[in-house]
Amino acid sequence: MEYKEHLTRYMANFVDELAKTGLTDVVISPGSRSTPLAMTMAEHPTIKEWIILDERSAAFFGLGLAKQTKRAVALVCSSGTAAANYFPAIVEAYQSRVPLVVLTADRPHELRDVGAPQAIDQIKLYGDYVKWFQEMSMPEATPAMLAYVRKNAARAVQTAQGDNAGPVHLNFPFREPLIPDFTVENLWGETTEESYAPVIEGQRVIPENMICSIIGNLQLVKRGVIVCGPQVDEELGQAITKLAALWKLPILADPLSQVRAGNHPKNHIIEGYDAFLRNKHYRKKLKPDFIIRFGAMPVSKPYLFYVQENQDAKQYVVENHGGHREPVGNRTEFIYSDPVSFCTQLIEQGGDLKFSSNWLQTWKNMNHITKKHLTDVSGEALTEGSAVRKLISTLPNESSLYVGNSMAVRDVDTFFLTTSKNIYVLANRGANGIDGIISSALGAAATGTPVTLVLGDLSFFHDLNGLLASKHYQLNITILLINNNGGGIFSFLPQASERKHFEALFGTPVNLDFKQAVDLYGGYYHKASNEMELEKALRESYQESGLSVVEVITNREENVTWHRNLWADINNDISKSVVE
Repeated sequence: MEYKEHLTRYMANFVDELAKTGLTDVVISPGSRSTPLAMTMAEHPTIKEWIILDERSAAFFGLGLAKQTKRAVALVCSSGTAAANYFPAIVEAYQSRVPLVVLTADRPHELRDVGAPQAIDQIKLYGDYVKWFQEMSMPEATPAMLAYVRKNAARAVQTAQGDNAGPVHLNFPFREPLIPDFTVENLWGETTEESYAPVIEGQRVIPENMICSIIGNLQLVKRGVIVCGPQVDEELGQAITKLAALWKLPILADPLSQVRAGNHPKNHIIEGYDAFLRNKHYRKKLKPDFIIRFGAMPVSKPYLFYVQENQDAKQYVVENHGGHREPVGNRTEFIYSDPVSFCTQLIEQGGDLKFSSNWLQTWKNMNHITKKHLTDVSGEALTEGSAVRKLISTLPNESSLYVGNSMAVRDVDTFFLTTSKNIYVLANRGANGIDGIISSALGAAATGTPVTLVLGDLSFFHDLNGLLASKHYQLNITILLINNNGGGIFSFLPQASERKHFEALFGTPVNLDFKQAVDLYGGYYHKASNEMELEKALRESYQESGLSVVEVITNREENVTWHRNLWADINNDISKSVVE
């Protein structure tokens, strides 16, 4: 058997096993050394290939696609710095628990560390930011090696998707020639439709005696809160609201919790907590005896202060499989269980628990006042907050909202009020970076789901290369670009008082005409200066095919004043109506 046949069968069995284990999408960045991987992926009948030229954009595109589908997506690139450009998205995938199967081509061992071109040390290139690394063998087509390559393919997908999901990395050294021969007989090997190494995984359920112990502890206290941070289980809304209704407890729901939107009841959901917990007096009044948190730590910084100031409160953090996502350092009891099953167990065993009705009503009253101010805010000119508020009200049902970091996610936290629409909210909140946001949103749009992206001008600038995917594949996406000509979030931080260096180091205006960038990538461009124009532009964008960008120009200093006045008005109204 010649080397080319060894190469072909080895790669075909690997790719076929990826498909049998459930992988349906691969994002490929062109290169020579990755030819065996790329061509075999493109040849397979059930795997869809997406060609993204820029490796950094490609990795974030795969990240967004995996977030939207909740399935592993493969990445394929050539050797050298091509693989290094994946790193930011791999860090984000690891931190936010997104399954990626990273397949990097490499020079053969004899060409490493000898000055060969496009050869860097790719062994464990991503360090501890992958769940599993494997240096693959040189291609062979013996029965033992075909079993080896199938086993590793199945393990890669299963490891990426299993437990707390995340990226895995397989490194493939290839010698020339690199082009497979797809005319070989029985190209895809095994005829069985089953995976080489199927996995049967059950749900984690807490033993009954431990549930009784938790309930016994809660019987001794009166005031608690249920918190739902960023998480992706769309079924949790029904379970968590049923539990809150039984126990008469408030739910502090993060905008990325998938709990503010949907068909479940929402009368116990407190979505305005970020606004009124800014007041230290209110945080003191709302001192809890216990906190039960599902999902990651919420976006809200006032909530962080709330937890820091209540270290004596009993805190439970519910995680699907494991982890220690508790950045405050408070004493915490971690509960590793399926969240929906855990809620069901508490409902079944804790039906007799009674908590303070006055406690719940206080939270509701504060939330009602807050929502009144958030919906009544108006003005002739658009502010960043009012632009996000108008976007939220205009979003189509059964769509996804992808949220940029810095100011965008904070305004969504403030203005995304409860809705019966089915809106799935996504963001890159693992590492909270501003890079790759456009590519991630386009990856989500690649599923055919209507996607709206809201982000700032610096995030837009950081990922202009990502716009090529929208043109190349005619992906439908609406982008609300809030342009305050710089890093608006820094205007809220202490650095803003350092006027001498603020603009150069933190404000960082780019002074770019983004319409030209939209034109370059063949998109539709709209500009809005008031709420009526914005609503009209957004509605038009949802009728347009491909890329649509709606730009809103704001002023950073005015934005700070507007937000602080809004928070002050909320605090004043609450102090008159609720707080003694």
